[in-house]
Amino acid sequence: QCEEEAYEERRYPAGKWACVTMGEPMYEQSISMSFMKLMRYICKENSVGCHLGMTVPVLNEIHLTKEGTELEREVLTAYYLPGEFQQNPPVPMDPEIHITERAPLRVITRVFYGMTTEETILREISLFWELLGSTDTVLRGTYIVASYENPSIPQRRNEIWFICQA
Repeated sequence: QCEEEAYEERRYPAGKWACVTMGEPMYEQSISMSFMKLMRYICKENSVGCHLGMTVPVLNEIHLTKEGTELEREVLTAYYLPGEFQQNPPVPMDPEIHITERAPLRVITRVFYGMTTEETILREISLFWELLGSTDTVLRGTYIVASYENPSIPQRRNEIWFICQA
């Protein structure tokens, strides 16, 4: 059973996402550059030439190194396409942005506030594992950081998502 406030389980339907993968030296650089690319796509740099509208959360899929002590450089940043564009997604002008159909997702999620740095994410993953205890129901090594507010907001709401095994 989930402790009421500590974490919750959620299901997300399949859907189309605009995705960018970056591998900058620092996690913050990768998500910042990816987010700017996605914002240009959302704001007009697409085949329909119009503002698509913002959806939340924006997802950052991360992988831990084998040792589990740091993040792999490659970070995938994903923006969910609004409902009216799900059937026929506008084509990005930027060749680094890919439209991807993501399968339904079941996650166990926990809220945290503040900036998302490699250090804070590793700490949140560790805290979450302490809360969950030993379990085989979620993947190890691949996690999602979900952001609900503009990255410039210092105390923004984020979540760490543990992906449930199929």
